[in-house]
Amino acid sequence: MSSDTIVAPPTGLSDRAAAPRVLRLHPDDNVVVAIDPILPGAVAEGITATARVPKGHKMATAPVAVGDPIRKFGQIIGFASEAITPGAHVHSHNCFVHEFERDYRFAEDATAERVLPEAERRTFEGYRRASGRIGTRNYVGILTSVNCSASVARFIAEAVNRSGMLDDYPTIDGIVPFVHGTGCGMAGKGSVGYDTLKRTEWGYATHPNIGGALMVGLGCEVMQIPGFMDDYGLKESDTFHTMTIQATGGTRKTIERGVAVIEEMLPAIAAAQRETVPVSELTVALQCGGSDGYSGITANPALGRATDILVEQGGTGVLAETPEIYGAEHLLTRRAANREVGEKLVERIRWWEDYTARNDGQMDNNPSPGNKAGGLTTILEKSLGATAKGGTTTLRGVYLYGEPITSRGFVFMDSPGYDPASVTGQVASGCTVVVFSTGRGSAFGFKPAPSIKLATNSDTYQRQEEDMDINCGDVLEGVTIEEKGREIFETVIAVASGKRTKSEDFGYGDNEFVPWQIGAVM
Repeated sequence: MSSDTIVAPPTGLSDRAAAPRVLRLHPDDNVVVAIDPILPGAVAEGITATARVPKGHKMATAPVAVGDPIRKFGQIIGFASEAITPGAHVHSHNCFVHEFERDYRFAEDATAERVLPEAERRTFEGYRRASGRIGTRNYVGILTSVNCSASVARFIAEAVNRSGMLDDYPTIDGIVPFVHGTGCGMAGKGSVGYDTLKRTEWGYATHPNIGGALMVGLGCEVMQIPGFMDDYGLKESDTFHTMTIQATGGTRKTIERGVAVIEEMLPAIAAAQRETVPVSELTVALQCGGSDGYSGITANPALGRATDILVEQGGTGVLAETPEIYGAEHLLTRRAANREVGEKLVERIRWWEDYTARNDGQMDNNPSPGNKAGGLTTILEKSLGATAKGGTTTLRGVYLYGEPITSRGFVFMDSPGYDPASVTGQVASGCTVVVFSTGRGSAFGFKPAPSIKLATNSDTYQRQEEDMDINCGDVLEGVTIEEKGREIFETVIAVASGKRTKSEDFGYGDNEFVPWQIGAVM
């Protein structure tokens, strides 16, 4: 976005109502985006509005015949369902989605981006684990193999908190029961659902933000703890223990034993100390939720710039939410490191088309009502804005949900667009910090990874300042994407080093562990 795309605001409220500010995002667009509300009769870009256009919504600047494409960001965001005249409000009532051909042009824009030598990289203060991985927090985790052990896991965590034993260990950030709704009544080993859950549990059991973990099962579930440990080579240690309710002797005995085991682990967990490490050790989850018409203009491009800086430093940025790149995936395949990476991304898109069809859905069921109220009309429009979080560097890899991220740089992980499920997968894949943009005002945190929230507009930031870490709405007032991207990057370093986020201050994150449940419930 260049400064000359903003129609300069006139002085006085009445003048602004008569000549509201708008954004033209690309010369080929046939719509502009309203910065100020546009009233009927107001003039923007020399065009008289024929309908009210709320903030963040779109006004037509050229005639669009029925069936012709509507363009924003220089890309197709939908097709006219009725004849659209200049000055009209363009939204769900006159814009629809149908499949159209995208030119994937695999690896055409791939580059050998510059990565700074280690001696020139920025640093943060992190926890070096025995595995060599670096954490940004130091939590005690209680994992559950099945929903049947969820309550006992919570009871153990509550008992530990009531005991006050954590007060003696200020370097421990807290205890979190990671409970979920599956683990049984499902197909077993070798099925997509089982393997996805198993990867997720393993990602948390070995996560660098978890200093020590206890895994609690019932005993008779499909997700058997011994088999899980064998599959991943996990062993009991001074920071990892397991038990089942049936073998331990019931609820009370399991709670008592769980509390005792955690108490035994605490000295080893608390012994971890922060040390100076290069930023290249950071893996950052790139997320958005409660998006609006400004998301793809302010916060997401700024986060994309921060991602580019992180990649230059040797770090890793992980984009996800496959349904929310639908219609924009061709922009990513062109940046793929090679054809194989690009085709792997397209394969995930095709899987999702089949998955939604089999479950009586369609890809355009996303965006949500809140997204639409904020100005997003179609999934194509939402995806184009969401993809901006990934910046401009080469796409180095495409991973399954919860699959360990082994590539450095910008990568993609397959996941639903549902935020808790998506972030669960990103954290399981190894993300140690989450950056989350929101236009409508998502109040969100995610233990064990700190979550930095970006407001896409100043109204949301001012309304929910206690929830938002950074206001990106000032991009509309002249702050550059470069400046905002560097602010986000500096905040990531500070938070990775221990600075608490707004969601951490509130205690968010105990209930957002939502593994993606795939397949029949039996």
